[in-house]
Amino acid sequence: MHRSAPRLSRILACAAVPVMLVVAGCSSDSGDKKDSDSSSASAAPSAKKSEASVEPAKFAALPDPCKSISTKTVTALVPKAKSKGGTPATSSDTAYRSGCSWNGLDDNGVKGSQYRWLDVGFTRFDSDQALGSGAKRAQQDYAKQVAKAKATEGAKKVAEAPVSGIGEQATKITHDLTKTSEDFKYATVVARTGNVVVTLTYNGAGYAGAKTPSADDILKGAEKAAKEAVASVAAADTKPDAPSKSAQPSGSAKPGGSAKPGAKATEKKTS
Repeated sequence: MHRSAPRLSRILACAAVPVMLVVAGCSSDSGDKKDSDSSSASAAPSAKKSEASVEPAKFAALPDPCKSISTKTVTALVPKAKSKGGTPATSSDTAYRSGCSWNGLDDNGVKGSQYRWLDVGFTRFDSDQALGSGAKRAQQDYAKQVAKAKATEGAKKVAEAPVSGIGEQATKITHDLTKTSEDFKYATVVARTGNVVVTLTYNGAGYAGAKTPSADDILKGAEKAAKEAVASVAAADTKPDAPSKSAQPSGSAKPGGSAKPGAKATEKKTS
């Protein structure tokens, strides 16, 4: 009996070891799980990043294109305009694209005649979460309009230069063009103000032996008219009935909201 007691104690002690190990193992697993849950919880907020909102468009409306240039300026640039009030360009949505033109032939009898054409087009861009801010989209269209003016078919002596004092950025493009057997002088001013692109073209020619207008006079006229047209954008946006400024949600693009060039009237040729 005395010999069996120590042996029994050793058996019981050995039997107790696996139990302690199991308990310790369970305790360790529980701790790892808690640490994992805590780590996941802390990582969740950082994993979910909020999408940055685009800057709202600066202008929510366009001016009446036929009133964007003063009657005084139109009379000076197109002395015998067929319509002093201008001819509106065709547009599917004038809230985004609009334009107007004036043209006339000043007949001086045996001294010949002077022909003039003035055209202005506006394109407005909304801010869009998928496409970018209205200003950014207008910058892209601005570059396209400059390239388009420089690529006029048949143009000669094409020149390009920046213009200061008209909108946030502006470029003037001049060139000569022969049509209807006469030499025309052209000047185009492309300007951007906020999310609106303004494209203005002024040209002229002398008919029946009349002197061709100077390139400088045509350019000065274009710059003067363009400055008025750009200023009219801000004036139109201050009207009480102008739509509220907001970023247009992605997927709800409107006809004039796409990066398409401004509406332009079709030029009539005189014989």
